[in-house]
Amino acid sequence: MNDLAHEMKNWRHDIHRNPELGFNELRTADKVASCLQEFGIETHVGIGGTGVVGVLRCGSSRKTIGLRADMDALPIQEMGESAHKSLNDGVFHGCGHDGHTAMLLGAAKRLSTEGGFDGTVYFIFQPSEENGRGALAMMEDGLFDQFKMEAVYGLHNMPGIKKGHFASKPGQMMTSEDNFVIDIKGKGGHASMPHMTRDPMVAGAEIVTALQTIISRSIGPEEWGVLSVTEFLTDGARNIIPSNVTIRGDVRALDPKVQTRIEKRMRDVVSGICDAHNVTGTVHYSHEFIVLDNADAETEAAVSAAIETVGADRVNSSCDTCTCSEDFARFLNHVPGSFILLGAGDGVDQPPLHNPYYDYDDDLLEIGASYWTKLVRQQLATL
Repeated sequence: MNDLAHEMKNWRHDIHRNPELGFNELRTADKVASCLQEFGIETHVGIGGTGVVGVLRCGSSRKTIGLRADMDALPIQEMGESAHKSLNDGVFHGCGHDGHTAMLLGAAKRLSTEGGFDGTVYFIFQPSEENGRGALAMMEDGLFDQFKMEAVYGLHNMPGIKKGHFASKPGQMMTSEDNFVIDIKGKGGHASMPHMTRDPMVAGAEIVTALQTIISRSIGPEEWGVLSVTEFLTDGARNIIPSNVTIRGDVRALDPKVQTRIEKRMRDVVSGICDAHNVTGTVHYSHEFIVLDNADAETEAAVSAAIETVGADRVNSSCDTCTCSEDFARFLNHVPGSFILLGAGDGVDQPPLHNPYYDYDDDLLEIGASYWTKLVRQQLATL
């Protein structure tokens, strides 16, 4: 392992031990800023709350490029037993953002030390990707006004893709995400006397089943959508019929018209079933993430850098649309750019993202840092 690879591993393990949730990445942001300053890179902090931007200039060209990594962790209890296990109960890096941060720091150090490009690189360390709020916060705080970049690029590790392989595509690569909360209010009572209640549990169960027909019966086969109920909460107990039921879930789509249709049908379903059971139902529906739409030229550049990094046989330039959502999509609404996936392994024992046993593979750090370096030198080529 070379010296930089060893440093990246140490950075990642330190960040993994000390995970922080969105907009609370105080220690992580301080560490990132300290590293950037140590590399001699102009450093700006507090952008969008806890965001950090490093600015590295080399040569005389006015060409610019932005590279983004996310810093936040997840509200999950880590179950693995690594030496760098999370020290913060109920919080851990189960999505690999610790690796993303370490890789971009590695690229920043390599480029600041070796140069080899002509122009300006903006290293963007973003807060609160998991909640879909960090990109907007940084933009509202003047990210693209203060740092004029011609293109912006992002990367995420992805289990299910062979380790060390890359995957991307031009156009729609990742879906939107909407969240919903359905509150049902009835009249609870004794479990032995259901006839004296207005049972929201029965209505809720019927709603869960009926929601599954929205995709199969209201969305055409040429369209695309996913609707998942993820929580069913009540204020009941073993012998108590509840008065209140809350249903929460998640919707993915690629077309705003489909999003609108799903929301309308959900409200119709809830209203109709609640009326039938003499309970009241309220739907709270929010649009959290937009579709990630890669620009053609920038995706071609990202794929080219990936091929230079690992070889053409390990790069898929026309991958399937990923059903995950990404806050980076907000950046692409303002600046042309591209997002790429770095495979974390596709074996049966490979934990998925957001799994309590997930741990970023240190072998990917050098691959990611090399990819970033090659992308910068390719797009900001010296004469």
